[in-house]
Amino acid sequence: MYTPPLARLIEQLQRLPGIGPKSAQRLALHLLKRPETEIQALAEALIDAKKQVGLCQVCFHLSATPVCEICANVNRERTTICVVADSRDVIALEKTREFSGLYHVLGGVISPMDGIGPEQLNIQSLVKRVSSQKMEEVIIAISPSIEGETTTLYVGHLLKPFTTVTRIAFGLPMGGDLEYADEVTLARALEGRRELD
Repeated sequence: MYTPPLARLIEQLQRLPGIGPKSAQRLALHLLKRPETEIQALAEALIDAKKQVGLCQVCFHLSATPVCEICANVNRERTTICVVADSRDVIALEKTREFSGLYHVLGGVISPMDGIGPEQLNIQSLVKRVSSQKMEEVIIAISPSIEGETTTLYVGHLLKPFTTVTRIAFGLPMGGDLEYADEVTLARALEGRRELD
């Protein structure tokens, strides 16, 4: 139905999360109408981001430097860490402007069905970080799903000997993702956090 180069572009766009066949077609046709300089700038931005963006050596958030901007910021509260599953969650929480501490990105959640155990996540580095520094509180802000609950309980159990461990309040729907929640819901969830049992 499509000429081969267009079919290839549509196929590649469909690989992006949330992009189905119709959206991929719409994007591809839109891109073909844009000036070549815009397409070149987009291609260069993609390649530069892929080459330059890695993980912070401290918190595992996305960063173009060895230590991310949040960890390097001397104005952040250094005695509180918010544990999240993914960098998208850091971005969502930062938009609320309610949290001024540090973060730790696990890189996912425990999911035996997907072959993801605690060893595949940044859990041991979190335990080392909390046990070696004077932390007043660790807030666990993981989306409330079965895997999220498992991860929350597991991480909380490991950290309790070293500090107070709280979790965000359930202003978020079960099975929902932090990145899709609005700022008000996330702000209330942070305010309503409670200590793990």
